[in-house]
Amino acid sequence: MIDETFEQIQDLPCNRLDSLAKSLVGFQTHYERIYKYLLLTLSPDDLRRWSRKHYGKVLPICGLIAQKYPLFIFSGDVGTGKTVTAQCLADQLTRNLKKEGFLLQLSTRVRGSGLHGQMSQLIQNAFQELMKQAGKKRLAFLLIDEADAIASLRSTEQMHQEEKAAVNTLIQKLDEVRQSDGRAIIFLCTNRAKVIDQAIYRRSALHVVFERPSQEECFELLTRDLEGTGLSAGELLELASLISANGHHGKLGYTFSDIRLRLLPEALVSVFPYEPLTFDVLRQTAMSTKPSPEIRSWQVLITKRLFWRNWNEKLNLVDTLVPESKIKINLVSE
Repeated sequence: MIDETFEQIQDLPCNRLDSLAKSLVGFQTHYERIYKYLLLTLSPDDLRRWSRKHYGKVLPICGLIAQKYPLFIFSGDVGTGKTVTAQCLADQLTRNLKKEGFLLQLSTRVRGSGLHGQMSQLIQNAFQELMKQAGKKRLAFLLIDEADAIASLRSTEQMHQEEKAAVNTLIQKLDEVRQSDGRAIIFLCTNRAKVIDQAIYRRSALHVVFERPSQEECFELLTRDLEGTGLSAGELLELASLISANGHHGKLGYTFSDIRLRLLPEALVSVFPYEPLTFDVLRQTAMSTKPSPEIRSWQVLITKRLFWRNWNEKLNLVDTLVPESKIKINLVSE
């Protein structure tokens, strides 16, 4: 069950994630914002102690907080650091609370192969394992990446019955996980927050929007990654200005992934193994490498490589990208 349900299983704390967090620009800002929300969710007893200390009794507001769902939604463009931030948050939280933890990352295979009930069953398996780990008196985290594929609006007419059943199962499991007494947390990452079903969205304790890096953040990242190359602060600042919003490529700036996985590797490839990496090379690469396209709210990207089997009918759902107001799905017989 575990092998087909999870892409990654990680004991916490983890030295690899600790090192990764230190390399992430802006991680501390996200952590400081989310930490107290996580703390309230994971430590209901501490909240009650706080209330007794300052007011001599447990205030009604403490009961309201205890009813919140341990669900955190991270949204933003591809490459803005949602998934890696969720992983590092789980690790840092276990360190700060001096507890052991367990991170489960749901596999993209959870979409299934189209067999009736398969998506729902895989979601049930994931939450069953989450509650099993949380029951061992340690913190348990479930990371659902590309969550829009299994948590989309049920009101969409083109949604297959299997998908609706999966969303219903997810909502049911979110209701059940509140019984973990503050030992389980779910991170839901999506590129398209507006297609998340409203029943799931209402259950979130916090929705964090991940933006593309500012000029200052681009400068900080370039300063770290290009250390030792001899580039001056002025040159690094010019590069940051080129690749951030309202720079060389217009209103749309680079994502963190654009910088680390496209700009810097392409610049290095252009000079290796005969020439050093210079400002001119980096500048030319930045001007010729366009940022990743923005995923806009009026677009619906359907990337479900699923073969639905509904009784005697067998259909292949074809990938398509269309305005939300004019959704069309071509169904081709297999």
